[in-house]
Amino acid sequence: MQHSVEPGDLDTATLALFVGFAASGLVQDRLTDDGFSDLRFSHGYVFQHLIEAQPTIGELAAALDMTQQGASKAVAELEQLGYTERVPDSRDARVRRVQLTPRGREAVEASRRARAALEERLAGRFGKSRLAEQKKMLAQLLDELGGTAAVRTRGVRPPR
Repeated sequence: MQHSVEPGDLDTATLALFVGFAASGLVQDRLTDDGFSDLRFSHGYVFQHLIEAQPTIGELAAALDMTQQGASKAVAELEQLGYTERVPDSRDARVRRVQLTPRGREAVEASRRARAALEERLAGRFGKSRLAEQKKMLAQLLDELGGTAAVRTRGVRPPR
């Protein structure tokens, strides 16, 4: 089978990165089709910290390794788009916490559906066992390169 990109032409990291970009692009396309055209890839870094928690801006900034001003700007953008809101802390009304709105939760579910559809597509194209083998190898690479903890704790950050 002729490949448009020869596996030996790219190092492993670059090839994995490009596969991730292509897969993310397909997920973005599906999100657009589902009515979430205003979401960007970078919003996912914020969303991952709001799925199971309601951090303060300071906590979110620390988790994203950015300034409070940067985190506040990101949250304000997502608020304007209707995906997040700031709510008073249940124990201290002076403290504001960030949470996903119902639209934000819908976007998370739409993203999960898009990723599941991509998995089905790839399994159909390459076979379930072959895809599982490749995913196992990628998970081992992630572990070898020290990225497993960030995934487990939803602490994946954009590269510097």
